Amino acid sequence: MDGPDIHLLAAGTHLPGPALDTATLVRRFDLPAVWEQWIDTYVGTQSRHFCVDIDTGEVRQTLADMGEAAAVRAMSAAGVRAEDVDLIVMGTATPDQLMPATVNRIAERLGIDRVPSYQLQSGCTGAVQALSVAHRMLRSGPERNALVLGAETSAKFFDPAADIRDRPPAEQINGLLFGDGAGALVLSKEPGPASAVLRDVHVELVGLGREPGQILDWYGRTTGERRGMPVAEDYKAIEETVPKLATQTFERMLERLDWDETDLDYLLPPQLSGRMTQRITEGLDAPGAHEISCVAETGNTGNALPFFQVERLLPRMAPGDRALAVSVESSKWIQAGFALEKPVTPTPSRTEASE
Repeated sequence: MDGPDIHLLAAGTHLPGPALDTATLVRRFDLPAVWEQWIDTYVGTQSRHFCVDIDTGEVRQTLADMGEAAAVRAMSAAGVRAEDVDLIVMGTATPDQLMPATVNRIAERLGIDRVPSYQLQSGCTGAVQALSVAHRMLRSGPERNALVLGAETSAKFFDPAADIRDRPPAEQINGLLFGDGAGALVLSKEPGPASAVLRDVHVELVGLGREPGQILDWYGRTTGERRGMPVAEDYKAIEETVPKLATQTFERMLERLDWDETDLDYLLPPQLSGRMTQRITEGLDAPGAHEISCVAETGNTGNALPFFQVERLLPRMAPGDRALAVSVESSKWIQAGFALEKPVTPTPSRTEASE
């Protein structure tokens, strides 16, 4: 697609509450002590953050609270004010309400108005889908700056007062695997002092004929009595399918970009869990590329995770560096990714060029 280069100016993230290690959660929910070792060995997630106080059940932060905090950090780092934002897009699977859209709550808090706004309901690739929408609109339309968000509050699906000792392991593990968080990016047609060019964004639905790997249920007055856990996952399907889709996405994007594996300086792999990320990364042919991962410290924060990776990546990129991010959604199977490149010779901003 023809159009101007789109620059990723800055990233900002937010994690709610204190970090909770696995030992704390095992003790809190009176799970067998062996769980701590099992999680460390087979999951590899060391800590996570929740919007809910696990002792009292008090909701300390909402999705809007976290999204606002992440956006403020990103906009401040980019030197962008509310009146400079021409477009806002958000990806999430866990909005605060069905209506109004959480993205519009966040926009109001930031003072953003009279701009196109979009909220995409999606799992782990929702952040990349939001990035794709913003990228395409900036390249083809009059908008100059976009704010892109990804956030999740998975803790809302778990009852801190529940006795989970007799629940199936597939239900127990969700509270140990997932965490809450938010991330934001600022995109612009003009470069910034530390910006990177967004070379490509890829999103592809590949769920035809595949059963969902994850389901988040929604309950209304007409759905009858609420039964069971609202979260269901097919871990075997996820374990078998995600690495394959990650490899397909990786190879597809290199082909689209006409890049070689040896051209990559950084790799941002899917962040399902510490161990799964390690397994996926080992299966990707990226010799010499530095891995940017954070899931072991943050937990699986869904649509926020790519932005945590980007926040760690940007300060490390030197002129000429290339980075490739891969994301896979297991709910109805979407493979996605994006590519960044740090220009060798920074392009002067419009302000600098006119001086």
